[in-house]
Amino acid sequence: MSETSLCQVCPNGCCLSPGQTGLCKARYNKDGHIIPVGFGMLTAIALDPIEKKPLSNFMPGRHILSVGGFGCNMRCSFCQNHDISQIGIAGISRYERVSPGELCDLAMRLSLSDDNAGVAYTYNEPLISYEYVLESAKLIKSAGLANVLVTNGNINQTILSEVLPYIDAMNIDLKVFSEEGYRKLGGNFETVKAFIRMAATTAHIELTTLIVPGLNDSEDEMEEEAFWIGSIDPEIPLHITRYFPQFRMTAPPTDIQLMHRLRSIAASHLKYVYLGNV
Repeated sequence: MSETSLCQVCPNGCCLSPGQTGLCKARYNKDGHIIPVGFGMLTAIALDPIEKKPLSNFMPGRHILSVGGFGCNMRCSFCQNHDISQIGIAGISRYERVSPGELCDLAMRLSLSDDNAGVAYTYNEPLISYEYVLESAKLIKSAGLANVLVTNGNINQTILSEVLPYIDAMNIDLKVFSEEGYRKLGGNFETVKAFIRMAATTAHIELTTLIVPGLNDSEDEMEEEAFWIGSIDPEIPLHITRYFPQFRMTAPPTDIQLMHRLRSIAASHLKYVYLGNV
């Protein structure tokens, strides 16, 4: 029987026995190799305005073919896509298996008929099945289309270094700005910061912080976050997004006046600050 193997995609570092699935519910040990459970199993396919990713300063006005799978390596109680991100393959009722070649063909057809800019890997955490993203992104890029990644950034740099050369733009969730906050959500603060710094070296990046009451709604925390982002590049756009009750969170929506105050704080360090869900 094969021995246990260590998954090295994210800081969870799951040590998996043969047949065992990791915390993300999307990677498992097959004969000593950690591989994606559902390579090419897409639970969501949609042609979206690129601003919905959200990306405000990258190809504005264009559409992008958005695809997602299942599973996530974090456990946010306010997850907006929990019906696909917080489940494994056993919980999926509907999906479509789409090979990287088929995805590229679809993106190319839509580029001719619907002004499609390329493909966005989104909805769940796409890099827990990075092999699919990597193979698809190579084809998309060779076809002259754009690759967009929407990610929580809670991914090891060795994985990012494989994918990054083929990614044109990212929206990265910077969920909180503290170690304690990331521990509550099942992530690693230093990993996310390292991911952002590395991604910014070659890709267009925009960041999103969903302001959740009682978690990350401190004005002091926003001051620290915006200062840190500005130290990388003050022209990195930051999307400050209003929370609404989702999944296991029942707290009322974020106060709108607080959202405006947080935007004003962030704007003292950053050139582009956008409010979302307001």
